[in-house]
Amino acid sequence: MAFDSVERDGEKMGWFMLDENSTNNNTLSPVRIDESFCKLVLYIEFSSSGVRIWDVVIFLPNVLFLLFLALRFNRARLKLRATSSPIFLTFYGIVWSCVTLSVLRCIVSMLVNATTSFGGMTDKIMWIAVRFSLLSAEMSVVIFGLAFGHLDSRNSIRAVLVTTCVISLGFSLAQGALDIVLPDDAFHIPSKDLDLFGHGGMLFLFVTSIIFATIYLIIFLLPCTRARDYLALPAKRSFYAYVATLCLLDSLQALGAGLLNWDVPEGLCLLNITSGTYFTFYIPLVYVTFLREFFSISQPTILFSYKTQVDDTLDDEHYSLPQQQSLTSLKTESDFICPNHCLFENTQFAANAGGNPLCGIQSPDSITGYSIESSSSIEFSGRGDFGSLIARNN
Repeated sequence: MAFDSVERDGEKMGWFMLDENSTNNNTLSPVRIDESFCKLVLYIEFSSSGVRIWDVVIFLPNVLFLLFLALRFNRARLKLRATSSPIFLTFYGIVWSCVTLSVLRCIVSMLVNATTSFGGMTDKIMWIAVRFSLLSAEMSVVIFGLAFGHLDSRNSIRAVLVTTCVISLGFSLAQGALDIVLPDDAFHIPSKDLDLFGHGGMLFLFVTSIIFATIYLIIFLLPCTRARDYLALPAKRSFYAYVATLCLLDSLQALGAGLLNWDVPEGLCLLNITSGTYFTFYIPLVYVTFLREFFSISQPTILFSYKTQVDDTLDDEHYSLPQQQSLTSLKTESDFICPNHCLFENTQFAANAGGNPLCGIQSPDSITGYSIESSSSIEFSGRGDFGSLIARNN
């Protein structure tokens, strides 16, 4: 038996099995090979252009988001230069690199012929590169959210990025090796003799998705455990909404991979939905969760780390006034007044104060250390000089 195609009026009708015993009569057996829609959508092309619909579906949202970033680049650059926290620049760089690589992958997949050995290998390598960048972003975001109190320097941020890239590289190499050496039969296209990107196999995807979903579930439930008494957990709901979204996405992906691994064709439909959503909307989710508020407010606040203000000592030797901060310093982006046991309530990953909800707000009296009524208690060390100065003026 061999495979052949039938065309009528220039329109391909489908793939049939050609009976080799009847080649003289040129007859076709009535057995037609029909791929499921969920598998067909992965490799079907626009006419004879060689451009797959699946690549276009992923390309359009990413290129639109890239244009959005480009249009707001000047404003974002000014905001980043105005803040003293390097964490925002790190997040912005992660967003730009991930979306650029995703757009590049789509363009390469549209240009190469995946049916050839070179084109198929190039397509898989680009998929693995995109997965590497997105997984690095995932782990970095979680660490930045949970350990923000220790990320007050560029060295600590660089250490986090290097660590997450090394772990992601190991994961991506394992996934790529499995996908190239042991391609999954569920992603093999007999009609084109083509192996699509299979995420490293359904068993690999099933196990890793369960691991990621479990980690995100634990992080989401941390505020409900006693860990909140010992850890400075993020208090912003947007962070936990981000974690819950990825937990749900990984759970559905594990379900789809498991169904497909146990020969349930409907699992491929669920897998296509979850993977398509991940590759198109994960980076916009990061932007909305962690950068939108920073770029929208007129004076950004430090979301991940802070440094307490060090007051300048008074140069006047004749006065013994209590140290006070200028009230105008409250208007700057990094000069916040807050007790040691309380973090900022208006930060992205502020820890829960666990008490007075206004613990991050103090009156000017409490800042200066004395009230207007108690101003008479101010003592001057140079009374003689001060008295003679008054007499001279009189």
